[in-house]
Amino acid sequence: MDMDRRSVMRLGLAGVAAGAIGIRPALAQAKMVLKATDVHPLGYPTVEAVVRMGKKLEAATNGRLSVQMYPSMQLGGEKEMIEQAQVGALAMARISVGPMGPIVPELNVFNLPFMFRDDQHMEKVIDGPIGDEMLKKLTDSNANLVGLCWMNAGTRNVYNSKKPIKTVEDLKGLKIRMMGNPVFVDTMNALGGNGISMGFDQLINALQTGVVDGAENNYPTYESGQHYRYAKYYSKTGHLMIPEILVFSKKIWGTLSKEDQDLIMKLAKEAQQEERKLWYEREKESLKKMIEAGAIVNEVENKAAFQAAVKPVWDKYGAQYADLIKRIQDVK
Repeated sequence: MDMDRRSVMRLGLAGVAAGAIGIRPALAQAKMVLKATDVHPLGYPTVEAVVRMGKKLEAATNGRLSVQMYPSMQLGGEKEMIEQAQVGALAMARISVGPMGPIVPELNVFNLPFMFRDDQHMEKVIDGPIGDEMLKKLTDSNANLVGLCWMNAGTRNVYNSKKPIKTVEDLKGLKIRMMGNPVFVDTMNALGGNGISMGFDQLINALQTGVVDGAENNYPTYESGQHYRYAKYYSKTGHLMIPEILVFSKKIWGTLSKEDQDLIMKLAKEAQQEERKLWYEREKESLKKMIEAGAIVNEVENKAAFQAAVKPVWDKYGAQYADLIKRIQDVK
């Protein structure tokens, strides 16, 4: 360690000396590779948006800053990704709001079932002042993370190996994997199913062995993970629409100049819009592929019954955020 510090000192002094005689200091040109990670594979909208953001960053800094993407859970599931970003072992992670709820309680409002009327409503909220406030709350929290931007993650629907879900009654007795947040487990239980909290990295095995009968997710995740092989009934319950967050390690952020921070923020906001376009193309493509692969997709006619069933979840988790919920509902 001392050796490193000495060489850094030497480099620094060499830089000062070089600066004195008008040569640009070597240190200012020090290249930095930012490690980024995602649970999804290359080409997936959230991954592709960050890869493109990295290319823009590299171009804007003449190669001084670049992004190296580790897709497909190479660095673990979301829990591990968050922990590594917190200690500065990686720079950027794309995570769902699910695991962030316990850290920034207000974010749990986005995790409430049927919170958004539709995609457009959700986008207006995350693109507007509420979205900015929530990212700031995350950055100001003691999570050691900087909230960069939001990303679309579509609507989550239930899928299982037994039967199509057309009514709330159809969920009775089905073991459904939910993301690791009590709000989601309670949501499934309120709908009459049996919510089981489990990491995404354990899901395929659980579906294969019958530990769970099914799960819930958007089209692209279901299709890219080939979950139709284990749970072919995909029912458009539309119970959750949760945006995702791109976070940056506060530890690494602190080592960047204000100019670099501003540049990354600007490119992140562009990535938010870019991912959205990629998302909608991918949704259409995934739905088509799922059906071709043998998934049986059904509409749910009476959403009102599902919305009525989750009222206890709203009462339990939403009561203290009534003002925020009202602001979200008022976004037209």
